Amino acid sequence: MSADRRPAYVAGIALAVLLLDQAVKVFIKLSFSLTERVAWIPGAFDIQFIENDGMAFGWALPGATGKYLLTAFRIVAVVLLSVHVARVAKQGAPRGFRQALALILAGAAGNIVDSVCYGKLFSRSSFGQSANWSWHSEWGSYAPWFRGNVVDMLHITVRWPEWWPVDAWSGQEVFPPIFNIADVAITCGVAWIVLRQKSWLGSNAGWAQTAESEASDVHEEPLERAPDVSVSDR
Repeated sequence: MSADRRPAYVAGIALAVLLLDQAVKVFIKLSFSLTERVAWIPGAFDIQFIENDGMAFGWALPGATGKYLLTAFRIVAVVLLSVHVARVAKQGAPRGFRQALALILAGAAGNIVDSVCYGKLFSRSSFGQSANWSWHSEWGSYAPWFRGNVVDMLHITVRWPEWWPVDAWSGQEVFPPIFNIADVAITCGVAWIVLRQKSWLGSNAGWAQTAESEASDVHEEPLERAPDVSVSDR
């Protein structure tokens, strides 16, 4: 098995994206106050720190029960996806398909780390003042395990032009949600698969046909037939 077909190859890509996501989140959490904004590309892209207790782009389930259910769903999804990635890697899936799955896996894992750990590792962020760069402040954690908030910081500020024919959109931001690198990884991975699904997963995909045939070949061996006994042999 070549190096780029091993599950470790996909795991390496996922780990690199996960580390990048967490490094940016920790930096933002420790150096920005809530809603603090820094223009990166004026009129197009800002860094703005917010926290959300839900899914990608701020979508959430209500209440503590919803938070626990969401975190549990994320963990189960990452476990199942990890198993699937390992299987398709061994089956010889195209490199691009495995890389797309690695992006999705890294993004899901990145937001899980926030939800599971950040409530215990960090103090609650404040509005209107600079962070004190402390890993765990004297006030302690701000939430129990599995109920931390996800750190978001990427904000596209491009607006629809004033002459846009849809009045509800005119002058409004094209994409208002604030998101993070994990969200970007998930979105890019899913979009990559959607765009290439015909060549990666279609009926002509050789690796998929091989995997299907291998699965169909798993069957019980027939029982050995007993020898015929004639009357003359008695």
